[in-house]
Amino acid sequence: MTNSRDKELETLNKITNMQKDLLGSIYGDFFKSTSSGAGSKPVSTGASGSTVKGFGNCQDLSADSKADSSEDAVKNANAALDEAKTLLANGPQVNQEEEKKPEEPEEDPMETLEKLIGLSTIKDDVKELTAFVKVQKARKDQGLKLVPVSLHLVFTGNPGTGKTTVARIIAKIYKQIGVLSKGQLVEVDRSGLVAGYVGQTAIKTQEQIKKAMGGVLFIDEAYSLSQKDDAFGQEAIDTILKAMEDNRDDFVVIVAGYTNPMKKFIESNPGLKSRFNKYIEFPDYSIDELEQIFNMNCDKYDYKVDEDVKHQIRALITAKKIENIDNFANAREIRNLFEEIITNQAKRVSTIENPSGEDMMTICLEDLQQLSVTAKEETCEDKNELSANESENNSENSEEEFAESN
Repeated sequence: MTNSRDKELETLNKITNMQKDLLGSIYGDFFKSTSSGAGSKPVSTGASGSTVKGFGNCQDLSADSKADSSEDAVKNANAALDEAKTLLANGPQVNQEEEKKPEEPEEDPMETLEKLIGLSTIKDDVKELTAFVKVQKARKDQGLKLVPVSLHLVFTGNPGTGKTTVARIIAKIYKQIGVLSKGQLVEVDRSGLVAGYVGQTAIKTQEQIKKAMGGVLFIDEAYSLSQKDDAFGQEAIDTILKAMEDNRDDFVVIVAGYTNPMKKFIESNPGLKSRFNKYIEFPDYSIDELEQIFNMNCDKYDYKVDEDVKHQIRALITAKKIENIDNFANAREIRNLFEEIITNQAKRVSTIENPSGEDMMTICLEDLQQLSVTAKEETCEDKNELSANESENNSENSEEEFAESN
């Protein structure tokens, strides 16, 4: 019987020590209070001579009192362990709540639109479209007759002119005025819609439509879906047209691409022509606007350009535009130029021992060397050539608009 009690006390001792180690300083006082008090002290007990800490003088206790003491100690220890488990389970959640920062309020999409560099005609078009759609929705809510209007749009223009950015803003505006339920933008091209086997294209296209439901499906270079003897592209078009018909109230499609191919694409299919009757033309950026875009990237990423380097940056931009006058990628070209320059700057700064913050921020003339286009001064001939080309483009656009209006 004594050996059995000794084993129980040894087991209890092990449990208590393990629990104390687990609880650490949090429950140190609790165990001290159960082990200390008037006349209590740790002693060796039983034939085995094992020391049981924290439960008084066991040799002075009767068999009943030892049993009661052991039972109480086990209850207290288990209660403490249960409480510790609860604290450990809840602890991370509490920390997450404390560390979770409140989300910043999302910027008004109209304000985002206004902050875009250039695009003055685009901003006016979007504002007019928004006002019209907003009033039509208000008329519908009042039970008044509506003027049939398509929310689907055609964006035309060269790459890098802000088509995707404006499409994302329009999606948010449509959500803001209650036309769309979610306002997300899903961007795809031919590869995201067309599969390699008959029947799979419809499934692949439907998956993208499902993602865009409640928002905008933005199809870049949409004319690539309409090619001679292209059954796969036609299958994608048919699937999209059906989705537009079945989900008029909560699904918008914006198609985008170069001006002339997009017009041919829309006119090639009666279903497309009837649903896409609103065109927004995105003009190329001017040299001044491209320079502003470069400076905006510098500000965004904490870079600054030496004063004697700024005119060289402008010369680089001018040279790039003249070099690729027929297929200039606008803001995309400026982004690439910016990345080339800061890559060169990083190589230079890496050779400086203990570079300062000023060193890491500053773009010097040396960083403009060995770029994909050679820096050169912007001459009067360059300016005149650009002005003549821009004037010619504007004249062609004006003639097209006049012809369409008549």
